[in-house]
Amino acid sequence: MGPEALRVAGLQAALEGHGVAVTDCGNLHGPANPWLPADGGYRHLAEVVAWNQAVHDTVLRELQAGQLPILLGGDHCLSIGSVSAVARHCRAQGKKLRVLWLDAHADFNTRELTPSGNTHGMPVACLCGLGPPALIGMSGQAPAINPKWLRQIGIRSVDAGEKRLVQQIGLEVFDMRFIDEMGMRHAMALALATLDEHTHLHLSFDVDFLDPEIAPGVATTVRGGPGYREAQLCMEMVADTGRLASLDLMELNPALDIRNRTAELAVDLVESLFGKSTLMRA
Repeated sequence: MGPEALRVAGLQAALEGHGVAVTDCGNLHGPANPWLPADGGYRHLAEVVAWNQAVHDTVLRELQAGQLPILLGGDHCLSIGSVSAVARHCRAQGKKLRVLWLDAHADFNTRELTPSGNTHGMPVACLCGLGPPALIGMSGQAPAINPKWLRQIGIRSVDAGEKRLVQQIGLEVFDMRFIDEMGMRHAMALALATLDEHTHLHLSFDVDFLDPEIAPGVATTVRGGPGYREAQLCMEMVADTGRLASLDLMELNPALDIRNRTAELAVDLVESLFGKSTLMRA
């Protein structure tokens, strides 16, 4: 229901209002959720692979056509497909890749660490080569990305084993403690440092990145996230780079929302990625 809520909240009209030509490619289709327990450490692996392959193929097609794809979700594990497509495209184009991962969670679980087997806790690990072959090789090589290309922002809920693995791999994480101490502007400046005209910037935005006081429409809320102004600053600083080339907008659950408030906020923030600014100066 997430993509439909974003449509109802006026995403296409909002982008068109900033001069962006928008094509709604419609919803992808895949197997139903069988609601089974984990098998071999993963829940619904065959279904997850099928959905991610559909995402990968569609995102890659749009990139090859010179478009800026926006993936509306949906479970954040679907970003395995989108980032894998972006990584494949960057290799073919000889471009550098930078991935910003805005999330309350590190998403770096493995089947040895996860208490649930849910793959929405594993996408970053899979992209960095820790996961089942069908997912880690989706970009045409494994791992899909080098962990040094990734910046995580807003993290505040990490399992103990996951934390050790993140530290071992050396992910660059700007957690809420860092943001509280140093400020969102400093965190984003570091996360966006060294971008140039040869860099493809991919933003993977999990709505639970936001504080649940302003964004209640997610299944995995974690208190203490960025507020409205901090989130707007994130988006405006990304827009200022001029490098945004693909976007995931994930984990919106309208069944848990209040009068579509979270979807409307998400649309507001995406507008800022495409030119809306609170700045009074030119």
